[in-house]
Amino acid sequence: MSDDHAETETPYLALLARGAPAAEYERPVLRARADGAPPDHLAALDRAKHLALRVQAELEDRRRREAELSALFATAHDLAGLRDLDAVLQAIVQRARSLLGTDVAYLTLHDPAAGDTYMRVTDGSVSARFQQLRLGMGEGLGGLVAQTARPYVTDDYFDDPRFQHTRTIDSGVRDEGLVAILGVPLRLGSRVIGVLFAADRRARAFERGQTALLASFAAHAAVAIDTANLLAETRSALAGLEAANEIIRDRSAVIERASDVHDRLTALVLRGGDVHDVAAAVAESLGGQVTFLEAGECPAAAVDSSRAVRHGDGWYAAVSAGGELLGALALSGHPALDPVDQRTLERAAMVTSLLQLAGRQAGEAEQRVRGELLDDLLDAPGRDPRLLRERAARLRADLDTPHVVLAARVAEGAAQGCVPGPVEGPPPADHRQRLWSAASHLAATRHGLAAARDGGTVLLLPHDGRHSPSEEARRAARQLGAAVPAGVTVGASAPVRAPAADPGAVAAAYAEAMRCLDVLHVLGRDGEGAAADDFGFVGLLLAEAGDGAGSGDRIGRFVARTIGPVVEYDTRRGTALVPTLDAYFAGGMSPARTKDALHVHVNTVAQRLDRVGRLLGPDWQTPARALEIQLALRLHRLAAPPADRRGPGGASPARDRPRPA
Repeated sequence: MSDDHAETETPYLALLARGAPAAEYERPVLRARADGAPPDHLAALDRAKHLALRVQAELEDRRRREAELSALFATAHDLAGLRDLDAVLQAIVQRARSLLGTDVAYLTLHDPAAGDTYMRVTDGSVSARFQQLRLGMGEGLGGLVAQTARPYVTDDYFDDPRFQHTRTIDSGVRDEGLVAILGVPLRLGSRVIGVLFAADRRARAFERGQTALLASFAAHAAVAIDTANLLAETRSALAGLEAANEIIRDRSAVIERASDVHDRLTALVLRGGDVHDVAAAVAESLGGQVTFLEAGECPAAAVDSSRAVRHGDGWYAAVSAGGELLGALALSGHPALDPVDQRTLERAAMVTSLLQLAGRQAGEAEQRVRGELLDDLLDAPGRDPRLLRERAARLRADLDTPHVVLAARVAEGAAQGCVPGPVEGPPPADHRQRLWSAASHLAATRHGLAAARDGGTVLLLPHDGRHSPSEEARRAARQLGAAVPAGVTVGASAPVRAPAADPGAVAAAYAEAMRCLDVLHVLGRDGEGAAADDFGFVGLLLAEAGDGAGSGDRIGRFVARTIGPVVEYDTRRGTALVPTLDAYFAGGMSPARTKDALHVHVNTVAQRLDRVGRLLGPDWQTPARALEIQLALRLHRLAAPPADRRGPGGASPARDRPRPA
């Protein structure tokens, strides 16, 4: 890292390290401006400030997501350990208030006899009138939620015309001082048994994620109420029906089994189990066989219900979150399930949805972090090696050992034969997404890194010397190609001794791997894997392209020896023989297709090719010479500045104008 970079970045690293508020990030810029710092230093400080603020926002977002998941898991643990309904509901509103950062959280329950809802539990409330409110169906925000079974949110309750305002409700809300309110229904199947609220005493816009989080809390509350009701019914039966002791004992055993399963499922969540662990735990408790079905395999009856349903010879409970169907748990070999066992299956489905969401978020976060680290290695070689090592260690990657860089791209010309032609547009987006997913999985399993880049994917994988870079490339092409119907082309670099110690070598290795990809395409070997050494002298040129003095001379000598007379003729005479050769080979050595690509007359093409023959010799179209010429043309384009590179037939307008050959 240069001294200038250190001087601009160190103040913000210190601010990030101690979690300073956003307002303090202006101070280094103001201090430098007051000290009369030059404009370029102020600009660098401003860039560092914006980067630091982005990092701070990302850290805050991750802390928020971790807090949300922790709260969900803690709530599930509370439900497993508590038997008192009041204690469970109080824990839910306390966590809802804490997690959403609101002034008040409260919960109302439906009163079937009165046909309204009543305040059951509050947290943060200071008004006795508010704590005694009853809301008729359709009255206020809560009555509308209970009536429609849909979440509602307002940033200013009193100015919101969507709600039926009554004097009693408005007086209670005003006495509590509430302004912004979010309410979600407590549902058991198709029934709404109450409403869970989070509210602020100031105007506030609740985000969709906060609505979904409060809905998850509401789902836990509904299950807790249902379980408590079942327990109450069981106790009543034990007290009033002495003759039914056997039935009551059976029911108690079922309830205990459900509680045990709930405890086990909670433990699975806390220790990071997967859906197969959940299925095994439920199967052991209920008997029979439990399997997880993908979303496309679920029976329609299970998809349309929030409860466990009987379908054919089995029972099914949908695994869903936020309206998205993630799959279903299927229980077979157990034709009869009582309501408690049905609830057990439903709870298992709920826990499975939590595990699926947690796994998805963790996987996406890890993919993103691996990609960011590799992007930094490629784009910011001056970063502190110590910080790179620390970031890699958190991903179980060791950047002090040899690695190989692989550049992977969806095969462009797999169906075009040996002679490469023009690529007809980029690969489909779903192919690129499949490549990225497969590459991320490969990097995670190999303790490496992967990032999306230049329309493809780049991987940095450990290299233990047991396989050559060529073998690594071929193996990666097979593994990645299995996930992409069009196949995947992979180019490999020479090993990088220690990426953390020399980040610049990673960028050079990536450039080498990309050039290897280009050579594979020129050779018509899309869908394969190779390293620079696989191409003999061309591979040597590519491998040394970033190694210092002499590398450019090697490429220049090969190009000059092969097509030098043509290049010199174009330069001297202002003709277009090089673009004509590009288009000629791209068109399968057909003059007719060449003239279409260049938009010139076929006689012009013939004249130019005749001139090429006189410059390169009569054998220039033999297979061996033609291959060398194509490679030289490709290297000639690669050596040109990016703005001057042209594909087959893609010369500048000045050179595409017909001129005498």
